[in-house]
Formats: sequence, structure tokens, C-alpha cells
Amino acid sequence: MNKRDYYEVLGVSRNATQDEIKSAFRKLAKKYHPDVSTEPDATEKFKEAQEAYAVLSDPEKRRQYDQFGHAAFSNMGAGGGGFDFSGFDFSDIFDDIFGGGFADFFGRRTTSSNRPKKGRDTLIRMDLTFDEAVFGTTKTINLDIMENCSDCKGRGGHGEKSCSYCHGSGYVTSEQRTLFGSFTTRTTCPKCEGNGIDYERTCSTCKGTGKIKKNKNIEVKIPAGVDTGNQLRLAGKGEAGINGGPNGDVYLEFTVKKHPLFERDGNDIYLELPITITEAVLGCKKEIPSLYGNVTLTIPSGSSTNNKHRLKGKGVSDIQTGRKGDMYVVINVVIPDKLTSEQKKLFEQLAKTNLETGNNFKKIREYL
Repeated sequence: MNKRDYYEVLGVSRNATQDEIKSAFRKLAKKYHPDVSTEPDATEKFKEAQEAYAVLSDPEKRRQYDQFGHAAFSNMGAGGGGFDFSGFDFSDIFDDIFGGGFADFFGRRTTSSNRPKKGRDTLIRMDLTFDEAVFGTTKTINLDIMENCSDCKGRGGHGEKSCSYCHGSGYVTSEQRTLFGSFTTRTTCPKCEGNGIDYERTCSTCKGTGKIKKNKNIEVKIPAGVDTGNQLRLAGKGEAGINGGPNGDVYLEFTVKKHPLFERDGNDIYLELPITITEAVLGCKKEIPSLYGNVTLTIPSGSSTNNKHRLKGKGVSDIQTGRKGDMYVVINVVIPDKLTSEQKKLFEQLAKTNLETGNNFKKIREYL
């Protein structure tokens, strides 16, 4: 038997874990599956990968292969037993990779249409004011959700019976001839949609869909500290599941409006505070707003633009830990654009004094 080593086929070491083996096969299946690959030798490589995975993913078959090699699955092999690869069920991994409906090594198509499936999720975008986002709030949202019909319990009909089109199997079989040979395909039954059952009469309430649209008001508590782009998950509030699957979820995505004074950066808050020249030179006390009420800030003499003062714990609560950020007050010394005659005289008198005492002035003079 001129076969490549199974570990070499999957590109894993001989001591690879089951997760590593599965991951390697997933990559090869996505690359070489005949339904998606355009490479000329894709079918053969896909068959080779399936065969390797069928052996190495089974602990007992892997042990036999490690001991006897390919001979373990030949009638002439020391391990005997003639392992039949056609008995291996790839449906779970193909559903995981492709979402169901893809052919396996022997041309069989699998479907998970009659399995329980989670209902679709719903995304709702919500605008919040700055204060609502910072302190949290309660909102009522209105939405239309598809729920299981109460009359037929989500079945779509009454008087359950076996589907006459697929004879209760949930799929129909057809043969397709290609350049690579004949493939037997199993596709979802178009009449019962893979459930294998039909009904004597269609539900008049839901018109056979099994679902009805309901308008709901849901009260939602928005936690303190959310920001633009954050999402809040409302588990199980979305569309009804299929075949008894769980409901989907509703996700709220927030957009927070800007504040006229405060600038937010994560959990920290910034406030630009304008002060006069005299306040900057002489120092002063200023009453300023914060998220938690007015506070008095001491501005030291000799302050200049972009000086920053930190008020610890005056920021936004962290949405996860509840720990508050800080507030930063950034000084902006405002130069008056108009002066009274008296103010102008005072500045003229001040200009006669030598105010160039700082190191910044000294550096310029030395350079000149």
C-alpha cells in the first residue's frame, strides 16, 4: 500500500493532541473540500485527509495505526480487522466547519436542519445622554420578535404524520455523475424541511410557519459606565429557536451624546478651565462643576496654560469593577481681547517692570 503517513497528511506530530488533530483536519477540509476548492487535485487530497482523520481521531484506531501502520487496516495486516472508513460519521465536524449540507468522503451529504437551533439574535442601537451613560438608567425598548405560535406550539400544523415525500427520513437522495465519479447526495427534504414529519392541516394562526410576530416592551437596566460602542446582551429575549432550540439574544449597542463641558476618555473626565491672567499670576480659588456636584479648586500662583490638576475618584465608574476614574482640570489662561483704558494703563505700568526672570527667557537670550 503506497500511502502517505497519516500524521504527515494532517501535518501534525505523532504526539499531537486530539484538538490539534481536529484543528489540522478543519484547515485541510476548508482548503480541499470539492464543494469549495478549485484546485485540480482537491478531491484526492480531501479523501486522503478524511481517511487520516478517521483513524487518528479514534483513540483505538490511532493506537493500532501507531503499532502496525497502514497494515492495521488491511486484511493482511498484523492488526487485522479491515477497518471500513465508510462507517465513520463526519457530519458533526462538517456541520461545525461549513454549517451543514456538505458532502463527505463518500459523497454523502449531511444536514442538521432537524436539529435544535438557536433563534436569530437582534441588534438594537440606542442613544444615551452623557449623564445616562455615566450614572446608569432604565429604558423601555419596543421591538417586534418572532415567537413560537402558541396554537401549534411552533410546529406549523396539527395532526402530525410521517412526511410522504421523504418517508420520514428528512432528506432525499440523488445520484450525480462528475469527472471524479458518481456522488450520492443527500439533501434536505423540500417538503418537510428536514424534519421528517408533515401535518394533516396547516395551522391557521401562523400559516404553517410555526412563528408569529409579537410586539413587546422590554424594560432594561443600563449599568453605570457604558460608553459609545459598548453592547449589552439581553439573553433569551430574541427570536424563538428552531426545533426546540433556545431563543436568540437581543443586543443593545450604545451611542453616547457629548457633554457641553466634560470630555470623556475611558473612565477619566477632562474639564478645560479658563482663568484670567491675574488669576494665573496671583493664584486663586475657583468653584468648578464635577460629575458629583460643585467643588472648590485651588489654583496656585504662576499657573500657565495646559497645567493639569487631578481630582481623584471624580471620574466614571468602571462598568466591570465599579472603580471610579479621575477628573482632570486643564488650565487655559485667557488673554483679554479688549481692555478698558484703566486696564490698559495698569498693563503699561506692568510692562515697565522686568518680568523676564524665568529660565525660558534665559535660554533664548543665550542662544541669541
